[in-house]
Amino acid sequence: MPVTSEQLSLRVGEATVSAEFSRPAEPAAVVVVAHGAGTGMEHPFLTGFSEALNHAGLATLRFNFPYREAGRKFPDKAPVAVEAWRTAMEAALTRSGDTPVWACGKSFGGRMASMAVAEGMPAAGLVYLGYPLHPPGKPEKLRDAHLYGITVPMLFLQGTRDPFALPGELEPIAGRIGTNARIQYVDGGNHSFEVRGQKRPAEVIGAALADPAAEFVLLSPNAGRR
Repeated sequence: MPVTSEQLSLRVGEATVSAEFSRPAEPAAVVVVAHGAGTGMEHPFLTGFSEALNHAGLATLRFNFPYREAGRKFPDKAPVAVEAWRTAMEAALTRSGDTPVWACGKSFGGRMASMAVAEGMPAAGLVYLGYPLHPPGKPEKLRDAHLYGITVPMLFLQGTRDPFALPGELEPIAGRIGTNARIQYVDGGNHSFEVRGQKRPAEVIGAALADPAAEFVLLSPNAGRR
């Protein structure tokens, strides 16, 4: 499936960040994809995931948060990250036509997407690639309060060895959110979705998550509308 790509520069406050919009012919939806705290938009995990979504018939827009663009190690504070999300979403919406636009992110990027949606950012739905429900070893410090006001479909893709949210910890959260929340586990996966005994490149690991993500997007009640 032919895919065209457009390199973008997005203004976030006083900063300018890189982004890339990739579009197959007649995409069924657009998925905006954010990186995790320790990587950037060019990480093989994210490019593999995005390219596989493109081949599944979905357009993608990947972007950097300002701290990553500036070469800093520590993630931006939530207000800056949420502003970056709003900017990226607006860029996607202007290119989406009548197709729905989803928000998706790895760990930190997904949590910031959910905070942006909770604060009013439009999105047809959310896909989390390893939601960081709490810091490792600190299950009492939940990052869930803002999730309960979100009404769009949400998919939590989670490894069963992910110390940020182990099996059994997300279920009560999803139960409180309601029927719009779904959890799908990757057996044996850690926070990077690496599985013991399986030596796979990061781009292959990311690409393997595209199928369940694309299926959720395409079968969602929000499919086909913005």
